[in-house]
Amino acid sequence: MTSQVSKKKILFVCLGNICRSPAAQGVMQQMVDEAGLTDCFEIDSAGTAGYHVGELPDRRMRIAARRRGIELDHHCRRVTTDDFSRFDIIVAMDESNYRNLRELSPSDEGDRKIVRMADFFNPDTRLRHSHVPDPYYEGAEGFELVLDLLNEGCANLLNANS
Repeated sequence: MTSQVSKKKILFVCLGNICRSPAAQGVMQQMVDEAGLTDCFEIDSAGTAGYHVGELPDRRMRIAARRRGIELDHHCRRVTTDDFSRFDIIVAMDESNYRNLRELSPSDEGDRKIVRMADFFNPDTRLRHSHVPDPYYEGAEGFELVLDLLNEGCANLLNANS
């Protein structure tokens, strides 16, 4: 008799689902794949707003991620109430996303699944960055900073859940 291991399901969330959350999805997926844990995780991303539904992530974020060997081919979508029952962990990129998710959550159980990405930063990083900043109106360095923060946070998130 074969035992089926249930997958840990993680949803990354930002505002429009075009920069930070698809990048987090890509970073985490790469880490999971490299660790040989692909069958143990389901990773997705979404936005709290529907501005970019159906679009690919921001071109600048795709370019920055590609330089790190990460291909972002996710099509943007909006968070749904079903996500709160489907996913085990819902990771907000900043405080505004966290509050929006709390408002969207249909239950106390859903509320308990919502965490902040900064919760997974190392203590010294957390002193400098209380959230993952939105790089949309920044130059290339903003996208690089986001990827650096996500590398650290996702590594700690993976360690805490594998």
